Amino acid sequence: MTWKGFGEGISESERALEGILARVARWKGRPLRYRPVAGGISNTNWRVGAGGEQDYFVKMPGRGTEMFITRDCANDASRRAHACGYGVEVIDYLPDAGVEIFAFVEGYRASSNLDFLRPAVRHNAVRALKAFNDSAPLGLTKTIFAMIAEHVDQVAEVGGRLPADQAFLMRRMAEAEQAITASGLDLVPCMNDTLAGNFMIDEAARVLLVDFEYASNNERAYELALWFDEMAFPEAIEREMIEAYFGRWSSEIEARIAVLKALGDLKWATWAMIQEAVSTLDFDYYKYGTWKHMRARTLFHHPDWPLWLRRL
Repeated sequence: MTWKGFGEGISESERALEGILARVARWKGRPLRYRPVAGGISNTNWRVGAGGEQDYFVKMPGRGTEMFITRDCANDASRRAHACGYGVEVIDYLPDAGVEIFAFVEGYRASSNLDFLRPAVRHNAVRALKAFNDSAPLGLTKTIFAMIAEHVDQVAEVGGRLPADQAFLMRRMAEAEQAITASGLDLVPCMNDTLAGNFMIDEAARVLLVDFEYASNNERAYELALWFDEMAFPEAIEREMIEAYFGRWSSEIEARIAVLKALGDLKWATWAMIQEAVSTLDFDYYKYGTWKHMRARTLFHHPDWPLWLRRL
């Protein structure tokens, strides 16, 4: 993608970016150029050059994202990840606009699901997640149950679509909440968004975590459950990763993760129904949400569902 100089913006998104660039004090009087960075289904992302040796990564909030994202907490989590050795340096933050500016990391690329078939990559990813999860609590606590309940209300607010079996899905969520709450929640800082593109890797298979917009204190096992969901690991690799993270595998941990997988799919399916109604990005949110609903149903209807709940 070609670079544009400051003042050459034509599209709405380019002009919005230039408006932000003009506000960054460190860039006053410096020659600026920018180009889009592919990826992401919530925001627009940009690489910015400011006439120096280092480039920057600027994330511009997408329309309606304030419904899901507490930007101050996201910025706190980004800084926390960098402090524990597995995040990208935060260069600046504009709280009123919700814009974060990061150092652009050379030599790293966004990972794909195929990368996690390499043992070194997935083990380094587990170390990164655990380091972040073990850091001090964030200022925001929002469990997976609170996320789903919030999204259901938001779908109604924006006039979005819900599936015909929504009542059934919510009954399953209530069963899971009762069982997990009774067993005790282990609330820790979580990314809550562990798709492959949020892991950056280099040639040496080192891993950095990026994109903490959905971060909150949440149930620890949810972090692995959502990651497993996104990676579609076979059972053997899931057990390998459980042992790497917790130091042991047990049927209780595996059951907890199975239940939380279903909740993760329900959460993101409901999120997609909101985005379908409000987002201006060129992405098929309905298709994405329908796929997530189908995966949630696979687990909610699984013959072992009652057994998983008892094992928690």
